[in-house]
Amino acid sequence: MMTFLTGNLGFTRVDKWEPNCWINVVMPTEEDIRYLTREVGIPESFLQDIEDVDERSRLEVEDDWMLMILRIPHKVDDSIPFITIPLGFIIKGDTFITICHHHTEMLPDFVQYANRKNVRISNTWDLLFRVFLSSSVWYLKYLKQISAQMNRAEKELERSIRNEELQRLLKIEKSLVFFITSLQGNDNLLSRMKNLKVQRKFFDEDLVEDVEIEQRQAQDTVRIYSDILSSTMDAYASVISNNLNIVMKRMTSVSIILMLPTLIASLYGMNVPNSLETNAWGFAIVIVVSILFSVVGYLFFKWRKWL
Repeated sequence: MMTFLTGNLGFTRVDKWEPNCWINVVMPTEEDIRYLTREVGIPESFLQDIEDVDERSRLEVEDDWMLMILRIPHKVDDSIPFITIPLGFIIKGDTFITICHHHTEMLPDFVQYANRKNVRISNTWDLLFRVFLSSSVWYLKYLKQISAQMNRAEKELERSIRNEELQRLLKIEKSLVFFITSLQGNDNLLSRMKNLKVQRKFFDEDLVEDVEIEQRQAQDTVRIYSDILSSTMDAYASVISNNLNIVMKRMTSVSIILMLPTLIASLYGMNVPNSLETNAWGFAIVIVVSILFSVVGYLFFKWRKWL
């Protein structure tokens, strides 16, 4: 789906392209791709790069066209709760295009926020940095949700250690790995954007500083959560190992206690002469001795705290 947005204070949707408007393409169709390549003249290689879900954050220039790929967070209802996907920026003169092959919460929220707050967009680079800032904010929003999921899983594990909760923590850990890698790539992209000397005259220094602050905050937060989760997983692995040792120790103690009466009965049940074969109380004596040895064994293991 392709939309054309224009305006200096917020955004207004228009029916066709006009100078200095924003072409926002989400889940592009074949018709959208034909328009971008034939009417607008975008290199096909740019569109192929943006379509690759594993494409890293980078900046590339080809025939006066500038391509920037930003990794943005994305919430999915899959085995991994949060992933990152590429968002492509294509710029040339007064043409500004964003392309994303997934429906995300970030871009619609950015448009609504700009309209609600009457955000002033002075030029193409101003719009680019504001979208960059929005991506960092959404990283922080999703990190808060990740933190809440971690807390719920930890509370469940405090009551009972189950595989489901451990698997949930493992999926969250994968999401944090995606976030760390993508934020590092975005930071490198931001450094390259700042070094574009020809374009620096169009930069709002205060806006660029805000982007850097949010970017650093997102990186620090995701590292903290990753360290906490790694420590938590290690702690629960130790707890599981310790619980297994306790169970094995108790099972061994019970097996020894049950073995004592079996041993005594086996000795007195052999076909050899002993003092009880003609005794009327022989069976009762064997039972009493077996119980006595079992009780002594139980008290011994209880004293050693093995039970």
